[in-house]
Amino acid sequence: MEYFGYLASILIGITLGLIGGGGSILTVPILVYLFQINPENATSYSLFIVGVTAMFGSYRHYQLGNLQIKSALYFAIPSVLSLLFVRKLVLPNIPESLFSIGQLEITKNLLIMFVFGILMVAASLSMIRKSKGEQIESTLNIPRLAFIGFLVGFVTGFLGAGGGFLIIPALLFFANLPMKQAVGTSLFIIFINSLIGFTGDLINGITINYQLLFTVTAIAIIGMLIGTQLSKKIDGAKLKPAFGWFVLVMGLYIITKELFLK
Repeated sequence: MEYFGYLASILIGITLGLIGGGGSILTVPILVYLFQINPENATSYSLFIVGVTAMFGSYRHYQLGNLQIKSALYFAIPSVLSLLFVRKLVLPNIPESLFSIGQLEITKNLLIMFVFGILMVAASLSMIRKSKGEQIESTLNIPRLAFIGFLVGFVTGFLGAGGGFLIIPALLFFANLPMKQAVGTSLFIIFINSLIGFTGDLINGITINYQLLFTVTAIAIIGMLIGTQLSKKIDGAKLKPAFGWFVLVMGLYIITKELFLK
């Protein structure tokens, strides 16, 4: 299964480079189901893989003039605070066994994967749904941007997902950024959140298989470079709904597997 895992890892970078988000939503399922990594540890691996991959992407967008540091910081500061709170105080204190429903035991790992499946379904719907021409605010709405940043930090901390499907709409509607700048700024925020979260995990003493971590990260970066090149020829906005359907199927599979196929 590891060979399939390495092959699938390239999709992480391709989707990030091609449509500006969505790749991170694949990372935890790839790590859990193809590399057999414990779900809680997989969230830590995901933070590093997604963070480094997003770093390369954000630097490319910086070169293109698509990075808005001011909006990124308004979003990232509360996001980092909530992320560190979750990684340090919430996640470690969730008991391994929570409760039982009939014959089904709800464990910490099951909870992580179930919530991740729900997140994938929600993300897929946002990608499938076509824009209805929402009114973009004419000025920077700092309180709303910071509040959504706080929520995204919570999601990132608990699930190890970058939250690009939440970040990009927030930057569009509350920071008044064009789409290309929203994509570049989103990658920069994901980079900050993810690597700070991973650093916190290292400080907390998590055990890491560095050979696997660096290999998957390197493959994802190659995917990012491929996706960036493809984005010059393929309209990512047209591919986003198709990718959304794929994520929807994946999310429903994870929910079904965790609840009924144990």
